[in-house]
Amino acid sequence: VAKADIHMWEEPCISGEKGSGTVFFSGCPLGCVFCQNRCLSQENFGVEVSVNRLSEIFLELQQQGANNINLVSPTQYVPQIKEAILLVKSQLNIPVVYNTGGYERVEVIKSLDGLIDVYLPDFKYANNSLGKTFSNVNDYYDNALASIKEMINQTKTLEFKDSGIMTRGTIVRHLVLPAQLENSYGVLKSIADNLPKDQILVSIMSQYTPDFYKGDIKAMKRNITQQEYDLIIDYAAELELDGFVQELCSATTDYTPNFDLKGVLKEDTQ
Repeated sequence: VAKADIHMWEEPCISGEKGSGTVFFSGCPLGCVFCQNRCLSQENFGVEVSVNRLSEIFLELQQQGANNINLVSPTQYVPQIKEAILLVKSQLNIPVVYNTGGYERVEVIKSLDGLIDVYLPDFKYANNSLGKTFSNVNDYYDNALASIKEMINQTKTLEFKDSGIMTRGTIVRHLVLPAQLENSYGVLKSIADNLPKDQILVSIMSQYTPDFYKGDIKAMKRNITQQEYDLIIDYAAELELDGFVQELCSATTDYTPNFDLKGVLKEDTQ
């Protein structure tokens, strides 16, 4: 784990005014060439903690006033996370959020039924080929679509507190990439065609930052344009997809957390 802290930069129904209690896990099933958390996902920054310590972290974030426990890139630690949740489930009175890049096995998501309240998956690519080009996996689209269907099967409805904080539901995220309009159109069309619109929210993100790109595609070495973003937003509206839209000013390194092990080690919380 690389950091456990209150995070203010998620969707409004996740962060709210008090913030989301994020636990940033090291490693990732994907190898995205534009990852803004590369030091975690591909360089494995972080320290090993016990299952007991992880369960304590959940309670500490709750005590700090977090709106939820937000598990960021949790896939590779699902067995340990399940154990940690079960240890303190009777003491947790805030939702647990599963925040994932979308590259999941359906059977793993099924194993989380009853433990996760809110799913926050990415839906990055409209085909498997782009998954290989940008994230170094051969079957991204197939697995993402199938696993998101299972997430929605579990959450079914969208539920919120009076404060607007989500307590149950699935939010499907999509990051718009430069010069990849057809990909974004395809992802949104796939969402509209294959997922129940009344049971999900769609979050369209503009935060792609070329500073993090490690590759040779020239177009990826720039930010998305306002015109590109507006076209995708208009298409989502045409498809009657409800949800959130990031401001274009989010495309900056300022929104990348400082991974400093805060909240991870026992002495940091005393």
